[in-house]
Amino acid sequence: MTEVLVVGSGPTGLMLAAELRLHGVDVVVLEKDSAPTKVVRAMGLHARSVEVMDQRGVLERFLAVGTQYPVAGFFAGIPKPTPALDSAHAYTLGMPQPAIDRILAERAVELGAELRYGVEVVGLSQDERGVDVELADGSRLRAGYVVGCDGGRSTVRKLLGIGFPGEPSQVETLLGEMSVGDPLDTVNAVQNEVRKTERRFGLMPLEDGVFRVVVPADGLAADRNVPPTLEEVKQQLMVVAGTDFGVHSPRWLSRFGDATRLADRYQVDRVLLAGDAAHIHPPLGGQGLNLGVQDAFNLGWKLAAEINGWAPAGLLESYEAERRPVGAAVLDSTRAQGVLMSLDAGPQALRRLFTELMDFEEVNRLLIERIVAIDVRYDVGEGHELLGRRLRDLELKGGRLYARMHEGRGLLLDQTGRLSVTGWEDRVDHVVDVSEELDAPAVLLRPDGHVVWVGEDQTDLATHLTRWFGR
Repeated sequence: MTEVLVVGSGPTGLMLAAELRLHGVDVVVLEKDSAPTKVVRAMGLHARSVEVMDQRGVLERFLAVGTQYPVAGFFAGIPKPTPALDSAHAYTLGMPQPAIDRILAERAVELGAELRYGVEVVGLSQDERGVDVELADGSRLRAGYVVGCDGGRSTVRKLLGIGFPGEPSQVETLLGEMSVGDPLDTVNAVQNEVRKTERRFGLMPLEDGVFRVVVPADGLAADRNVPPTLEEVKQQLMVVAGTDFGVHSPRWLSRFGDATRLADRYQVDRVLLAGDAAHIHPPLGGQGLNLGVQDAFNLGWKLAAEINGWAPAGLLESYEAERRPVGAAVLDSTRAQGVLMSLDAGPQALRRLFTELMDFEEVNRLLIERIVAIDVRYDVGEGHELLGRRLRDLELKGGRLYARMHEGRGLLLDQTGRLSVTGWEDRVDHVVDVSEELDAPAVLLRPDGHVVWVGEDQTDLATHLTRWFGR
């Protein structure tokens, strides 16, 4: 019996598989497609996701193929300068989703995960000891746990009967990569004019005359799984821009809507949801892929602790308690941005007001921190201002904090030198070091980098070690 079956090989599923393997959990990833997708639905990593990759020691792989961009203009496309962010990675790392998928897949396989393509899940049932999964070819698999990371139309979610309330798509957008016949100067001139009023439009040059093309569709498709034709794209370019730019030879074509939905539950006994299987929203602010990766980062160590037998009561259930509110907040953010991007008179008045308000550094920073997810604070109890927040990468006398977190264990950063993690050494690293950037005697970090204790009393520390890392 496999310990965990992950359904879906997108960024969420692959990140989860790697996190589980760090803790020795047996993982198999099932993907119904026969090969990794070439469709580019996301274009990069925000600051918190970049931090996550740094915490696990794989950031250099992403930096080698990505491009760093300022964190500016992400909230509803309102052009403002990048605010001062409390992060060593205050940038957006631009790179196409297939490249992100490839690096995460390589990482998961290196750690021992198994990836199976062309395997479709069609049924599941569970009991107190595990989950039986039925495949499209009639075979069956048995697992201790199943995690559905299989996208907005999640089969796992539907099989569980979990509600997915929200708003259906009102508009649809066509997307693809294709060659463009017109010169770049012409493309830019037309694009600059059209985008004054239509923000769901754009042509981004890639290489060798190939562009990423985005254009509003003519209504809603009966089946969004059916990609648009090149003629449909050309027709909509003519309608919106007055020219089709001589587009030809598409690499791939797709379409997406603006539905906004949040799963009623993230867990039913031994089956859980993560990523788009648990929440969908328009791509405003580029938050979707990042939200899923961060779901996996929260879930991985908790599920591993449950399987490895040291999880304290309620730890696995805290995944839904912590991440569902984060998902709801992202949905609200995209709803607000959608209103501000409308061309109607009321929303345009709001947009002008927000444009003025964002001249205040505090407002600009608050909105951008929500987009890049460094503002997330989990409810771990009252007390010090750091509690519940992720700790930024600190410069220690002996190196960087994140360099000590590659193994996915808890970490006690002890500036007093008087504390101990005796009894928890197999789960928590004790780092005796100091940093001019940390105004606290000692902090206890979970494997996901969030602070769950601040202080210098050994008895109090032991209480919190037990709470988060078991007896």
